[in-house]
Amino acid sequence: MTKSILLIGCKGQVGTQLQKTFEPCSNLTAVARPIVELAQPETLRDLIRENQPSIIINAAAYTAVDKAESEPELANTINAVAPEVLAQEAERLRACLIHISTDYVFDGKTNNPYQENHPTNPLSVYGKTKLAGEEAIRSNCSNHFILRTAWVYGTGGKSNFVKTMLRLGSQKPELKVVADQIGSPTWSKDIAQIIAALVTKTPQETGTYHYTNSGVASWYDFAIAIFEEAKHLGFPLQIERVIPITTSEYPTPATRPSYSVLNCAKISTIIESHPPHWRQSLREMLQEFQVNQ
Repeated sequence: MTKSILLIGCKGQVGTQLQKTFEPCSNLTAVARPIVELAQPETLRDLIRENQPSIIINAAAYTAVDKAESEPELANTINAVAPEVLAQEAERLRACLIHISTDYVFDGKTNNPYQENHPTNPLSVYGKTKLAGEEAIRSNCSNHFILRTAWVYGTGGKSNFVKTMLRLGSQKPELKVVADQIGSPTWSKDIAQIIAALVTKTPQETGTYHYTNSGVASWYDFAIAIFEEAKHLGFPLQIERVIPITTSEYPTPATRPSYSVLNCAKISTIIESHPPHWRQSLREMLQEFQVNQ
């Protein structure tokens, strides 16, 4: 029997890619605001009961990391309460819930890639609310995949680091970029393909998984790579110099983990493939972005 899929948050970075990935599936229902409003979680019950999906994919979240510090209740409603409702409804239907989480559940105070069972210690409201969402799902839904990822960018959605660098790089000859935060830039298209692979897995394989592109970089390294690849492709850039700075030189309302590399060995085992390197995926994303502009 063909599985029916309900995709929530189809207009975001990962959601737009998921919609493209599942386009051949005639049993896909993709929704976003204003049809679904995670700030009013109880409305999700009617949506799910109307559609009766066998798989629910939650690609929606409150992701304004700094703004969350001044909007903790709203961030908690969207990132914790809404996933709890989704989990309760998935359990009632005996459906599978696939939920996207974040590296921000960790504090970054280690030098080794985080495994799924490493103790969590979020430093920000965003990280705390995302962790609360994870815990609500584990408590309420037996058949779930929680996919932690990091440093997400893509052609879809409103904004991300790559789009910001391209915009600023086309306007300014010089930029300052933080060089002491380390992670793994991850293309939303790769995340979508992994979620499509998870859809085929059995309930015995459910649980929490880490997935990012392979390799590590600082935001400074990432910016340099963006400009190198973009110049090679002929993007109109004025940028001549990128200056590395420390986190303390660029203060933000939310504290970010200084090291957020995730160990992806567990998911590589069940999908029988390794994540592509972040530089390779960046190159492919920029090619797609250039064609679609």
